[in-house]
Amino acid sequence: MYAEVVFPLPFRRSFTYEIPSEFIKYIKIGVRVVAPFGKRTLTGFVINISQSTNVEEEIKSIKEVIDEVPVINKTSLKFYEWLSEYYLCSLGEALKLAVPTGTEIESKKMIYSDRDYVQKILSEEKNKKSIRHKILLAILDKPEISLNSLQKAVGTKNIYTQLRNLQEEGVLTISDELSKPKVRPKKEKFVRLKKNLAELYSSFPELERKSPNQIKILLVMLQKGNEVLPLAELLHKTETSKSSIDSLVKKGFVEIFEKEVERKYSEVYSEEIKNFKLTEHQQKVIDEITPKIENNKFQTFLLHGITGSGKTQVYIELTKKAFEKGKSVLILVPEISLTPQMASRFFNNFGDTVSVIHSRMSDGERFDAWRKILRGKSKIVVGARSALFAPLDNIGLIVVDEEHDSSYKQQDLIPRYNARDSAVVLGQLFSCPVVLGSATPSIESRYNAEIGKYIYLQLPERIDNAKMPNIISVNVIVEEKKGRMQGVFSKLLLDKIEDRLKKKEGIILLQNRRGFSTQIYCEDCGEIEICVNCSVPLVYHINKNILQCHYCGSEKKIIDSCSTCGSINLKHFGVGTEKVEDELQFFFPNAVIKRIDSDSITKKNYLGNILLSFSKGEIDILVGTQMVSKGLDFPRVTLVGVISAENTLWLPDFRADERTFQLLTQVAGRSGRSKTAGEVIIQTKNDKHFVIQKVLLNDYEGFYKRELLDREKHGYPPFSKLALIETKDKSDSKAKGAALDFRKALRKYEKKLNISEPTTAMIYKLKGFYRYQILIKSFRKNDPSGKILRSAILDAIIEFKRISRYRDVKLFYDIDPQSIM
Repeated sequence: MYAEVVFPLPFRRSFTYEIPSEFIKYIKIGVRVVAPFGKRTLTGFVINISQSTNVEEEIKSIKEVIDEVPVINKTSLKFYEWLSEYYLCSLGEALKLAVPTGTEIESKKMIYSDRDYVQKILSEEKNKKSIRHKILLAILDKPEISLNSLQKAVGTKNIYTQLRNLQEEGVLTISDELSKPKVRPKKEKFVRLKKNLAELYSSFPELERKSPNQIKILLVMLQKGNEVLPLAELLHKTETSKSSIDSLVKKGFVEIFEKEVERKYSEVYSEEIKNFKLTEHQQKVIDEITPKIENNKFQTFLLHGITGSGKTQVYIELTKKAFEKGKSVLILVPEISLTPQMASRFFNNFGDTVSVIHSRMSDGERFDAWRKILRGKSKIVVGARSALFAPLDNIGLIVVDEEHDSSYKQQDLIPRYNARDSAVVLGQLFSCPVVLGSATPSIESRYNAEIGKYIYLQLPERIDNAKMPNIISVNVIVEEKKGRMQGVFSKLLLDKIEDRLKKKEGIILLQNRRGFSTQIYCEDCGEIEICVNCSVPLVYHINKNILQCHYCGSEKKIIDSCSTCGSINLKHFGVGTEKVEDELQFFFPNAVIKRIDSDSITKKNYLGNILLSFSKGEIDILVGTQMVSKGLDFPRVTLVGVISAENTLWLPDFRADERTFQLLTQVAGRSGRSKTAGEVIIQTKNDKHFVIQKVLLNDYEGFYKRELLDREKHGYPPFSKLALIETKDKSDSKAKGAALDFRKALRKYEKKLNISEPTTAMIYKLKGFYRYQILIKSFRKNDPSGKILRSAILDAIIEFKRISRYRDVKLFYDIDPQSIM
């Protein structure tokens, strides 16, 4: 028997392996196996099994089978095949998304050395710039180092010859080792009784006289009846030592055994169960979608519900319908900040059958949640982007909440998929409805509804008789001239905050920049403090008193003088969330203020605790980045303030207007979600801008129509498919040369596609790499599925590798990019 195996490597083909007789009954399509690959041993996925093969060269054998049951079924395999074909990656790279990180087995080369001998050889080395010298320097303080780590330390991968020479000299030893999975099932020790009650009670007099601690242990266990108790918990409760239990084991009273335990992620945030009476509009939406669930029919619905219209309750009612049919349900949310509220409401309705998946969970928690889903013990999954790949079977409903959000796009790793678009394909394969919900649908989704690809449903009214908030714009330039600005706040906003604090009502303030000040400027030479690795200004963080790059994460101490000219005439410009928080504390010293941004929520359950305290009225003001704008539902919030509306409006990106409209409309929707009227104050330098005007009027349709005309005029989605090609290298000339060569490789497609010339990326240098980009447009009329676009890129990759001398330059291609920066 032979198995076709794919590996999470950039090879668009499978590899054939012989199945040893002892593995034949265990190997099925969809299981992971450990197999030799070149000089390494890797974990791969079985995608086909056959009794014969046409392969003529030597066929290696599979070494081990990892999974007891397939981790992907036939329907899921089709989904991953589509994912690899559409986003231009290998099937193995796509399938890697199907399993939790840290579960793979692979070989790695380890280098071992003796520090004293390395020191001796290093002192004799004359050429201080040689690769050999760099290797010796790297292993001097690391007598045990992996090949990969050593290559990074030396700065090049081409160190094999030098390593072999050093090994022959006896300086170091190179060893191939098979690593164990980093994440495995967790086991704990438990204790249970072995004797019956009569035998136990008859032994008590003697035990009480000789071993009172043993009596304590037995009494606690008897109280629990037939329950088994964790060993650690039993020792803690009885305040005894392990030796007492060991004595009971020897006497045959109890036994100690190991049992697998689930690492369960728990949210501190919780809500009371409420009885909702559905509105007429909610019921109409449910009635429209339900037949598709009952009849196993695929259809994409765009649910356009204004903020506070009860979309979450619609999701819950639809989930009940799918659950009654024995189906599983996938609920996607864009941000980690939305997970606590959404998960709490689903736990209230469906209990332990709900699993949560997101990046804030530990590797162990994600692994245990994944196995619970794989075993069919969890039928409902709520999570961020990566939850799309949960091993659910028999899916009856997929919901993508806040479908417009750019967080659904994977920007950094391969494949660079869009979870929203991929969810639609997954629904098609499982023959189930897909609901895309939003108060501000993306231009593409709204257009798909307009042309009949999606069914358009609306929730035009808020629930509980709540009204839309009154939105007011404040021109900060005019206010500054009139002397009505105090720090970053207009007098109107400060007055409104003071009024809400007196009434004990909730306040949310949005400033979509982290840190204290966003740049430090020298008044003498005009230079700005720039990150050494990236072509972006360093941001001042007052809490740590450091300058930090928000792209590569590098930090340095706050400076007293200009790094360029030494002048002490430095000015801080720009406003971040830390500055807003700091000034608020000055104006309202008695108010309880908390900040929500990616700097502040690094601790586990910090976010859940903040949201819970805010819902109870223990926190007066929440200050945050876009995290506070999405999906949060607190009836006590009656005031929302936007410190600076232009942060996203000025970006040189075709989605800038859309992003700004969505952000402002979404954050405005946090206000007035009860019978108490809400207000929104938007501070801006350009209150006449059409985006700001449409937000003030709450006019989504007006914004959509104008934006659609602009997109059509300039040939952007939904009227075209985009691909962004990027070259990256630590050498500027090599990155540029690779981009020029790739542009040459695309030349034969110039009549079918609109191809830009290579240009420097907006952030020209990022994490030490210089970046050049090529933007390719394929118009919907000629290429509705983007097939010509993808074929052109694949052909160009082959041609590029043939003609270019810059083949070692990193090359990335992003299909349907969310940003062209």
